[in-house]
Amino acid sequence: MNTLKRSLGIALWFMFLTFPIMVVRVNTLKNEVEWRWWNLLWVGLGAFLLSIAWRYALEARNRRAKRSEEGEQETRPNFAQRLLDEPALFRPVLLAVSLAAVIFPWLVSTYQVNIMVLALIYVVLGLGLNITVGLAGLLDLGYVAFFAVGAYTYGILNYFFGLGFWTCLPLGGLVGMTFGMLLGFPILRLRGDYLAIVTLGFGSITQIVIMNWEDLTNGAKGIPKIPHPGLFGMHMQLEAATTYTYYLMIALVILTIFVTNRLKDSRIGRAWMALREDEIACVAMGIDMARTKLSAYALGAFWAGLVGVIFAARNAYINPASFDFMTSAIVLSIVVLGGMGSIIGVIIAALALMLAPEYLRAFSEYRILIFGAALVLMMIFRPEGLIANRRREYAFHLVKEAEDE
Repeated sequence: MNTLKRSLGIALWFMFLTFPIMVVRVNTLKNEVEWRWWNLLWVGLGAFLLSIAWRYALEARNRRAKRSEEGEQETRPNFAQRLLDEPALFRPVLLAVSLAAVIFPWLVSTYQVNIMVLALIYVVLGLGLNITVGLAGLLDLGYVAFFAVGAYTYGILNYFFGLGFWTCLPLGGLVGMTFGMLLGFPILRLRGDYLAIVTLGFGSITQIVIMNWEDLTNGAKGIPKIPHPGLFGMHMQLEAATTYTYYLMIALVILTIFVTNRLKDSRIGRAWMALREDEIACVAMGIDMARTKLSAYALGAFWAGLVGVIFAARNAYINPASFDFMTSAIVLSIVVLGGMGSIIGVIIAALALMLAPEYLRAFSEYRILIFGAALVLMMIFRPEGLIANRRREYAFHLVKEAEDE
């Protein structure tokens, strides 16, 4: 009853605050005032329902926190955990997703396939940044710099030397890795806010250099007529090239998932997670901090440079405006929303953030507002992300030998 009273009070307060905006409208053509009372009713009803849902969610979160403090564990895992842990559920879902991914280009238009290619590009970017931020705990606000380096590697090498896509693809990844190591050396002893400021400055410097080095990058005009990915020298039309790029991105996503998962369970992956948890304890245990940090930056930058080449080939044109700070913010949001260190969570978050604006164009005016509200709600109710990264647990069971009768 107390919750209903508080929610009703909040609804009335919102109706009072929004009255001049939502109800009163001056029609300058007819020189009269229009009164939109239905808008006031919808504001009050929406505020009332949202207040009830908000209080219910807060109470549920407090109950879970209380059970966690008392040492109680969930007797029944949620569906997401069961889906990842039980092969009987995981394998059919994986088979269905794989089948849908294979037949997707043949069921939709070329425009939809092109949008999905862009979403898959951000999936790889999120998985690459997940190495640096999610596993190693090294905040990087200039990740777009490695993305830009890979794209311009293909654009410049093709424009000046005529090199093809498949030659530039590994070169873009290697150049991105090189820049990742160059960034890692000066910031080995930085952490927290200082690390964020330096990486942010590195991303801004990269964009400024690209914009002003006109002899090499063509400045703000960008590099046009970048060839699409080729197949044994065959010339493909736009529709066929888009479908081919889609399957290429599917293969790259699978490769990224495989490599990232193997790295996560390897010796260097455990060193990254130890560095993320406590840097001082990590060094005290004998882990080489410099090598661990440099490897995290280098491998994360490698995937950004690699997918930057595909981005340039997809667009056939690149300019500095495509590599601004907002791109880094979106990729970092993908990692945070999906779950730090969680591969499945990052994939789901990347697809959701990139496809939702396309399929919800009716709310295009409120896109940034919805995006910010989603971030706030996630940080309040699920700070661990959509799918929390679970640590491996090792249990030792003592087997008693049967006594001789």
